[in-house]
Amino acid sequence: MSKYTKEDIKKFVKEHEVNFIRLQFTDILGTIKNVEIPVSQLDKALDNKMMFDGSSIEGFVRIEESDMYLVPDLNTWVVFPWITGKGKVARLICDVNKADGTPFEGDPRNNLKRVLKEMEELGFTSFNLGPEPEFFLFKLDAQGEPTLELNDHGGYFDLAPVDLGENCRRDIVLELEEMGFEIEASHHEVAPGQHEIDFKYADAVTACDNIQTFKLVVKTIARKHGLHATFMPKPLFGVNGSGMHFNVSLFNGKENAFFDESTESKMSETSMQFMAGVLKHVQSFTAITNPTVNSYKRLVPGYEAPCYVAWSGQNRSPLIRIPSSRGLSTRIEVRSVDPAANPYLAMAVILQAGLDGIKQKMTPPPAVDRNIYVMTEEERIENGIHNLPPTLHEAVLELGKSEVIRGALGEHIYANFVEAKEIEWDMFRTTVHPWEREQYLKMY
Repeated sequence: MSKYTKEDIKKFVKEHEVNFIRLQFTDILGTIKNVEIPVSQLDKALDNKMMFDGSSIEGFVRIEESDMYLVPDLNTWVVFPWITGKGKVARLICDVNKADGTPFEGDPRNNLKRVLKEMEELGFTSFNLGPEPEFFLFKLDAQGEPTLELNDHGGYFDLAPVDLGENCRRDIVLELEEMGFEIEASHHEVAPGQHEIDFKYADAVTACDNIQTFKLVVKTIARKHGLHATFMPKPLFGVNGSGMHFNVSLFNGKENAFFDESTESKMSETSMQFMAGVLKHVQSFTAITNPTVNSYKRLVPGYEAPCYVAWSGQNRSPLIRIPSSRGLSTRIEVRSVDPAANPYLAMAVILQAGLDGIKQKMTPPPAVDRNIYVMTEEERIENGIHNLPPTLHEAVLELGKSEVIRGALGEHIYANFVEAKEIEWDMFRTTVHPWEREQYLKMY
């Protein structure tokens, strides 16, 4: 992303007739929030004096301590290219500060920066992420509401006319590129109506900003094509769900700390320790990387989503895969993450888990190069392969057992996240679902 000063932004606003600025931030559940201001209020925003009511945001603060300030990150300045002519709209992504000017501990972006400082204290300069977000496209009805009717019957890497989402996907890519994204790949995914667009890796905070921007662009452009884009992990039974694989690596300056020319695998001891930490803590952080009731409908055998705790450089059934690229591209791919996750929180827990592996000098279990889906339960037990939590309820219980992962969230985010998820689970548990009526209404 470009580096901007206050003067650069003011000059740009004047030259390009920008009339409105959206000050964006993300709540604990990963939802993008924004305050839109007219250009007349730009100076106030750039001076970090824009106040809002934090008590109205999910998981933020109580009404008696509601005053909060938005602190724009000037490097996130971008004009939305799909709004043309007079009245152009730009955006700035913001951190959230308390009234006394200190970072708000319930702001996911601030929280990730806190964990990154711990990384820097261990001698690393950056934590990089290359995400692979997937999504479905559904048709809209006459009232503009999403249906369950897919607009194509394509499969993996299919082309038009089978892939009727191609034009929409191409327009999404063009808009993203105009906003400064470097798109590496765009293709139809395995399931009908399912798509993936991959963009270049970036440092942790920028990459999470990019994910949030990506979701906004995808949904906006899809609607222009009469389609609804959803990042729901498993919208349809019987087909693959949508994942958001996280390709992560630690750097020391320009050196990839995961690469070591001297080892047989070319993977460093640091990378093995980091991976061991992720594997040790993954059951505890699954509630964060897979945060909805629906997430656990994706994490089942047979649909390419990992549901077993293992790693490999050979096959794609384990939770962690080590792609074959080496040198600066050396990385580990955490495959359990889904696109409903709050990216800032997902990065914080994965980083904290990996750093714990480095600090404790953990050793990962042996690689599993067989297809885990066809192994019997006895074979999995013999190989030390454990299951991920099968439901959101059990994932939240696992989250509460880990001091390391709770530490990655901080007590404010942890307490509010757990409260929200316990309410979500209880609503799901007590709701009578269509499946139950289909099975039992006539039988009993």
